This record gives sequence, structure tokens and C-alpha cells, in this order.
Amino acid sequence: MQFQRRHRQPVQVSMTPMIDVVFLLLIFFMVTTTFNRETELQIQLPEAEGKERAEEKSLEIVIDSQGRYRVNKNPVADQKLETLKKAMRAAAGQSKNLPLIISADEKTPHQFVIRALDAAGQLGFVHISFATQEPAETQ
Repeated sequence: MQFQRRHRQPVQVSMTPMIDVVFLLLIFFMVTTTFNRETELQIQLPEAEGKERAEEKSLEIVIDSQGRYRVNKNPVADQKLETLKKAMRAAAGQSKNLPLIISADEKTPHQFVIRALDAAGQLGFVHISFATQEPAETQ
């Protein structure tokens, strides 16, 4: 009895699907890296319309463009957090329920506003608002 051998064809790996996947990954990385571009933000501080508050006792922190503080119109000796907290404690006394109004110049560095918020938070003030100006009438 004679058996015939079948001729086996050599195994071939198709490279087409692998090349397609590599190209898709390449396109994906090229597209996603364009979203990481750093851009420069130009921010103009918001104006707000609203009712003026009735005159009531409050604690006001005014911050000028150089970062100097005034608490209820009294200048604070320096720009340190502890000095600001001491001035706020002296102006508020034991009352932590006073509304706190932060009035910062539009050119005030952000760090000084955050320092005032930090001092208010550490002292336990919860009624905090920011003073704004009426928008200019444009015609």
C-alpha cells in the first residue's frame, strides 16, 4: 500500500493587519499630542450686576495691586499670613458670622487673594464674598 504524502504549504504570517494597527496607533498619538499644547490665557476679570447690600456690620479686606492689605480701612503691617490673621481677629473680635468682603484690585497677583481666603478659612469665616464693579455701559 502506498500512501501519498500531501505537500504542506509553508506557513505565512500576514503583515497587513499589523501594519494597519501600527498606523492607527501612530495617528492616535499624533492627534492626541496636539491637545497638550500650552496656550497663554488672557483673562479679563468679570463684572457683575447685582443689588448693593444693605449697610450691615462686616469685615472688609482690601488688597491693592502691590498686594498690600487693609482690614476695615486699617493697614496691615506686612503681607504675611499670620499678620493678616492677627488683623482680622482684631477687627472681627469673637464673631465668625460676620460677612467677609474681599475687594481686590484687578491687577492684584492671585497669590494675595488666595492668602486672604486662606486666612479667612483658618479663622472660621464662612460668609465670604468678592466685591465687583458695575459693568461699563457700552453704546
